[in-house]
Amino acid sequence: MNENMSPSLAKRFRGYFPVIIDVETSGFDARTNALLEIAAVSVEMNEHGFLQPKHSFFYATLPFDGAKLDPASLAFTGIIPDHPFRMAIDEKKALTELFACLKKEMKLAHCKRCVLVGHNAAFDLSFVAAACERNHIKNFFHPFTTFDTAALSALALGETVLATALERANLEFDSKQAHSALYDAERTAELFCFIVNRWQALGGWEV
Repeated sequence: MNENMSPSLAKRFRGYFPVIIDVETSGFDARTNALLEIAAVSVEMNEHGFLQPKHSFFYATLPFDGAKLDPASLAFTGIIPDHPFRMAIDEKKALTELFACLKKEMKLAHCKRCVLVGHNAAFDLSFVAAACERNHIKNFFHPFTTFDTAALSALALGETVLATALERANLEFDSKQAHSALYDAERTAELFCFIVNRWQALGGWEV
C-alpha cells in the first residue's frame, strides 16, 4: 500500500478500518444456527482520495456441534454443509486466520479498530460475535458500531434491497451468484465505496 493513502483512510472514519462482511448461515438465530460461510473485503484509498476494494477473504465453515440446520435456509443458499467439495474448516480456525489478516491490514492503514460494514449489518455482526463467543476468541470488530449499507442505500439511492441498490448505482449484480458470501461481500464493498465516493464528490468530505 502507498503509505500516502493510509492516513487519509484513518482520518476518514475516525480511526475505524471498514471491513465489508457477508455471512451465509443455516438460519436466523446466531446462537443456535450454524455459520456456514464468511467473506470479508478490505478497502483502501487511492491517490485521488477515493475508496476502493483491496483484498478479499473467504472461508467455508463447518457447523458447530449441535447447530440447527434449517432446511428452508439451506435451500435458499444452496449450501450442503457436509459436501466434501466445500473444503470447509472449523469456524475457530477460519475466524482466527481472518482476524490475523485483518489486523495486518488495519495496521497498514494506521487505523485502531475494525468496524463491520454489511448489508443489514446487525445480522452479520451477530453471527460473528456468537461464533467468537463459542470459540473463546476475541471479536476483532467493534461490538456495536457498524456501517450498514442498507441504511446508507436508503439515504443515497432510495433503496434498501442490495440488488436494486446496485442497479441504481449502475453496478453489476448477478442473481445467479447471489447468496454466496464472497460474491455478496464483494458487491456490498462496491456499493459502500460508491456511496462514500459519491458523498465526497458532492463536497461532503475533504480528505
